[in-house]
Amino acid sequence: MVREDLRNIAIIAHVDHGKTTLVDEMLKQGGTFRENQVVEDRVMDSNDLERERGITILAKNTSVYYKDVKINVVDTPGHADFGGEVERVLKMVDGVILLVDAAEGPMPQTRFVLQKALELGHKLIVAINKIDKLDARLDEVENEVLELLLELDATDEQLDSPVLFCSGRDGTASYSPDVKGENLVPLFEKILDQIPAPEGDMEGDMQVLVSSIDYNEYVGRIGIGRVERGTIKQNQEVMICDYHNQTQPYKSKVVNLYQIEGLTRNPVASASVGDIVCFSGVGDITIGNTLCDASNVEPLPFVKISEPTVEMTFAVNDSPFAGREGKFVTSRQLRDRLFRELLKDVSLRVEEGDTTDSFAVCGRGEMHLSILIETMRREGYEFSVSTPKVLYKEIDGVKCEPIEKVVIDVPDDAVGAVMGKLGTRKSELVSMEPKGTRTRLEFLIPSRGLFGYKNEFLTDTKGEGIMNTVFDSYKPYKGDIPSRSTGSLVAFESGEAVTYGLYNAQERGTRFIGAGVPVYEGMVVGESPKADDINVNVCKKKHLTNTRSSGADDALRLIPPKNMSLEEAIEFIAADELIEVTPENIRIRKKILDNGLRAKNRSKSL
Repeated sequence: MVREDLRNIAIIAHVDHGKTTLVDEMLKQGGTFRENQVVEDRVMDSNDLERERGITILAKNTSVYYKDVKINVVDTPGHADFGGEVERVLKMVDGVILLVDAAEGPMPQTRFVLQKALELGHKLIVAINKIDKLDARLDEVENEVLELLLELDATDEQLDSPVLFCSGRDGTASYSPDVKGENLVPLFEKILDQIPAPEGDMEGDMQVLVSSIDYNEYVGRIGIGRVERGTIKQNQEVMICDYHNQTQPYKSKVVNLYQIEGLTRNPVASASVGDIVCFSGVGDITIGNTLCDASNVEPLPFVKISEPTVEMTFAVNDSPFAGREGKFVTSRQLRDRLFRELLKDVSLRVEEGDTTDSFAVCGRGEMHLSILIETMRREGYEFSVSTPKVLYKEIDGVKCEPIEKVVIDVPDDAVGAVMGKLGTRKSELVSMEPKGTRTRLEFLIPSRGLFGYKNEFLTDTKGEGIMNTVFDSYKPYKGDIPSRSTGSLVAFESGEAVTYGLYNAQERGTRFIGAGVPVYEGMVVGESPKADDINVNVCKKKHLTNTRSSGADDALRLIPPKNMSLEEAIEFIAADELIEVTPENIRIRKKILDNGLRAKNRSKSL
């Protein structure tokens, strides 16, 4: 049976190409909101971190109606570190809208998500977005998309995919670059014409493949998936099984059943083939499970998610300030929170660490792990994290490391500086082409070669450079890469930083703290331009005497400190340092806090 009253689509694109803004307009023109309703921009980015950073982190479902046809829309992340979200939600849909920026053209993540969609045989609609940009290159970008499809071995049918020209911000779409659209009707029409309607055996035994997990304090875990066969009903007894993990299937019951209407979940009594449903009541449900009819247990295969490439150690905070600011500080609470994250994030891996108080957390990149750290920090967790390390693999007896594809857009006068820096980090230039007054460079570089490079890159390009990365492959180990060339300014004693001590310390390097900040021995309070660490006493006060000298009362002028964000701290820390993360502060510290012990340890290693 074919469900002509339903379409399931995902919107895929590189980061910042306008997916969420386009979904906003689809919701408005699809009648989701009242005419006089006040709606926030990027309404789908409901997470605080998403709104602050202007990126989508979690894939989300919504739906709109056009000509009595329900269109289920999945808004996906564009950042490479959240590719696991994209890979699994593509199993829920029958086609995709590929969104491409009219000026930037196809970028690394465009290739990555498009390749996944083509492998699943999905139908395509190409939407060239932001056509109102002054530097838009409509014809060139259209050709670049076609070249990308050819490179990725698209079928003839996929190569003939329709191309639309959109302005997500204005809510317009047209079939021609020369005609300005009035609304999104051309896009809705193409969805109905091009994206196949779901089909399946309506009378068969029920099958639902779980592609996403949500969590609610009141009802527990909520599974989200698509009905592949038959009909699922509220209060139905089901069997839970897994295609890739052939353990004994177990019986459970679907207590509540919902379908997504606009931005809300509406309770329903039943749902049939093609519907995307949310259900609660199955306590141990996880991504990749199949809900089957009790009389016919038949698991469905699930997409293999790409392996993580970067590892960081999360541990209980053991600094002198431990337990002062956090709500959850014990190893049990840290373990529970990390393993709970595994239920929602399929591209994350958590293992027990070398000690009982530490955990090895593996993810797709620095951004992936920093978002997890920031989320936990806001929830009240206090812990420490180590420097990121890449995960090596042995392939045919050869030690291999993850390689990233890096696409860089820089002003012409910064090309030399960028190529010089990346050359020392074992990169390999793949292509170089002019783009007006800018140049686009494409490199293959070891993942560890990018650690700590972002700030240097922004300095070298005067803040005008754009850098995008995506995982490419594992290749033989490239050899040693020079680590951080600067040292740290380390607090010599515990106490409170005072102006006199800070004034003397700022002559040694860049400060991270201001006056009145509590410090402890071994805490990193700044960056030294020299390679070695320097101990500084920021708590030192001026000795008072009964004689006055000229200029004694002149105010000491402090240079404003550099406030380190979480990402900057992750890039900065050396192998012998940790980041102390609390709900109120981010501090950098040495692993060995005692200055004497640290000096002995350093002399032993030499």
